Amino acid sequence: MLPAAALAQQATTDVPADIRVIGHRDPEGLLPDQTEPRAVSAISADFIGKQAPTLNAFQLVGLLPGANVASSDPYGLSTSSSLTLRGLGQDEIAVLLEGAPQNDIGYFYAYPSQFADPANVRQIALAQGSTDIDAPTVVGAGGLMALTLDDPRSTRQGSADLSLGSHGLRRVFVRADTGPIAGSAVKAFLSYSNTRADNWRGAGYDTRQHVDAKLLAEWGNGNRASLALSYNDANSSSYPSPTLAEWQAQGRGFNYDARYQAGATTYWRLYRAPFRNLYASAPVHLVLGDRWSFDGTSYLQFGYGNSPYGTQLSTTGNFLGVEELADPIALPGARDGVATVMGNYTGDQMRVGQVGTLRWQAGAHRIMAGLWFDYGTDRVTQTYTAVDAEGRPADRWGYRSKAIRTADGRLLAYENQRTVTVTKSAFLADSIALGERLTIDIGVKGVGLLRNGRNYLPGPQTRVRRDSFTVLPRAALRYAIDDRQQVFANITTNFRPPNEFTLYDSYDGGVVSTRGTAALKNEYSVSQELGYRYIGPSLSASITGFHYDFRNRQLATVVDNGGAQVNTTLNAGGQHSYGIDAEIDYRPARGVSVYVSGEYLRARLDDDLPVGDDTLPTRGKHAVSSPTLQIGGGGTYDDGRLFGSVAGKYVGRQYATFLNDESIPGYATVDLAIGVHLADWFGGKRTDLRLNAINVTDPHVLAGVQAVTANAREAVGRGGTIVPGQAPAYYIAGGAAVTATVSRSF
Repeated sequence: MLPAAALAQQATTDVPADIRVIGHRDPEGLLPDQTEPRAVSAISADFIGKQAPTLNAFQLVGLLPGANVASSDPYGLSTSSSLTLRGLGQDEIAVLLEGAPQNDIGYFYAYPSQFADPANVRQIALAQGSTDIDAPTVVGAGGLMALTLDDPRSTRQGSADLSLGSHGLRRVFVRADTGPIAGSAVKAFLSYSNTRADNWRGAGYDTRQHVDAKLLAEWGNGNRASLALSYNDANSSSYPSPTLAEWQAQGRGFNYDARYQAGATTYWRLYRAPFRNLYASAPVHLVLGDRWSFDGTSYLQFGYGNSPYGTQLSTTGNFLGVEELADPIALPGARDGVATVMGNYTGDQMRVGQVGTLRWQAGAHRIMAGLWFDYGTDRVTQTYTAVDAEGRPADRWGYRSKAIRTADGRLLAYENQRTVTVTKSAFLADSIALGERLTIDIGVKGVGLLRNGRNYLPGPQTRVRRDSFTVLPRAALRYAIDDRQQVFANITTNFRPPNEFTLYDSYDGGVVSTRGTAALKNEYSVSQELGYRYIGPSLSASITGFHYDFRNRQLATVVDNGGAQVNTTLNAGGQHSYGIDAEIDYRPARGVSVYVSGEYLRARLDDDLPVGDDTLPTRGKHAVSSPTLQIGGGGTYDDGRLFGSVAGKYVGRQYATFLNDESIPGYATVDLAIGVHLADWFGGKRTDLRLNAINVTDPHVLAGVQAVTANAREAVGRGGTIVPGQAPAYYIAGGAAVTATVSRSF
């Protein structure tokens, strides 16, 4: 997708504290001006409004430098997707919505299909290499994605969108703005959307209902307080991810079964994932005097969902943890003591937190100090639900109250645990202006993370605990060569703890098959950037060189845990990466923009990988999911009547194993959009008609790696041991789709 200009002449109060944006005099530019001493790219509402209305945030930033997006469906409704930045996965990328964290508290993933509707998003900013020191997150080596909601409008008005498209797409979006409420300084908006689309491959369909709302009060000299709400209720398809052999044999035919057959476990209804989430954020900015100000964000999140799968159970021979069940269990529909059931992998999360920052201007110094506190609970169970004769589960949500139980009434579960995560952080920074051109930033952040958990299954493990503290110093500088040119440099430290799954024992056949541990070390990284920016009336450009050093690289993958596909991490040892990001925006005439971005990345493993009692010779190998070359480009046109855009992206080869014995080739995609503004013909109110063509060339390719492995083929370790191969799994790239949208304001 194409980056677009920030809104022209945006007021300071309309921009989150962690991003400073100065609008172009020419608001049609596609490269927002930046003053941060780091690489930052962004897209604005002007660009988002021209794209297909279902696209999620990951898809929308796909053309920005370093962004490698693998999406399993063209509309962005499925949870089967990934984003990497400079080769670092989405569990390394901090995501904020209105200043509140969106990453999963236990596994650090962010799920873009749950985010706010694109029509309500004013800007998506992407800092490819670092987070802000006051960002409430414990991940960030891969950068920061910050979503800012549109403010309520200053007049009472409404709008509606209606979209129809390929694969049975139907979408309705409506929004109402109150304007000033009862003549006060308070205004609000409320929106609702309803989306349904058939799976673009295989049987099944996706549904999504979404509500966004924002209440805003502004007073005095820059004071503002708001409350933002985002609620999502979706039932999404989980597309199966093939191995390379399965892809070569079946291609896009690798799908779940369209019809149910007795005893089969691959019926599509057993793989639909229902989720409900509520995100609430209350940011406030207070001017406390000529030299003092305060910024704070309180947030609250609730979420419950199920990632189900098909499996079989026997009435006898079962275990609960290490305990063998003497009495048979009752299984509806069992034949010869065996029944097909739906396995549930459910997560029930609650999270609450507060971050506050006090700022003081003292001569050349702009000092900031703050605290962050976060408390979250995650209740994870892997249970089983009965399936009727037509393959329909008795309860798609996987509620414990409706799950299959043992003869004595206990919950029959393969996994059953609850984890409490408490995060505390303090930070201090100083931005020093040395004259009018040079600014130096220094800061330090301390982060303590405590996990307390309980394993409810019978066995040797009942309680788990992991406590760690990390100090993260940083420094940066920016020098303004003149009014149009800047150079910047920074050095940043980051860490990432192992996810909560690594703490717990797993059981198979009454024995501990995988022993949980609290001894895994945190990932720690040091990154540097050196960059140059030019901001001109018709040409803007930036180029950034970057370098990373990792210790105990926590690499995300997916493992089969009793049938469920569970996110976990592997310690890949040391890694170093370096490369160049660049982007150019050329505006040759009013309403015309041409944009090109690119990245060169060299990412290598520093250590051999321990496997059993031996090590694989992985030192010097390419890092997985780290394409050496990415190139994006396209253009937009808008003359006030007609508008359109074209966007293309090339992603190079991606390795899927540490040993580099399996990879997927590079591929390219192209998106098109064309539309017409019809306001003059319909009472002067905004009325647009647009047609979006997604992935028009429809390449039959694998888009990314879903589950990495050590080696795909049998290999010999350094000590002479034969190490069996394990096949990686991949995302099948979403196919082509076309949508038509009518938008009307009233």
